[in-house]
Amino acid sequence: METKKILQKLSDYKYPLLVLLVGVLLMLLPGGIRSPTAGEDNTCEFASLVEQIDGVGDCSIALSDTGVVVVCEGAEEPTVRFALLQAIRAYTGFTSERIAILKMTEHDRGGRT
Repeated sequence: METKKILQKLSDYKYPLLVLLVGVLLMLLPGGIRSPTAGEDNTCEFASLVEQIDGVGDCSIALSDTGVVVVCEGAEEPTVRFALLQAIRAYTGFTSERIAILKMTEHDRGGRT
């Protein structure tokens, strides 16, 4: 008898409970935003695209499933950093915490072909 009352009460809230259950299951799934394949071709293609941003200059990019590191000549300029950040976020879906933008040293510039 008590079980029937409980089932009756639950059936009154079946849709909100279903939505809650689906939400919990979605939160338990592994995932998150995945970056494009971190292959050499994609990285080179993206690096040449990024070098076209005004003020970036010469750059190197390391792209992985966990984050992005950009080393470029114009990294000390706030407008360049912001443009890089926007481009990287749009391309990878990574949040700012997973993106590092660093200034290229004089030594790095001289050694590039």
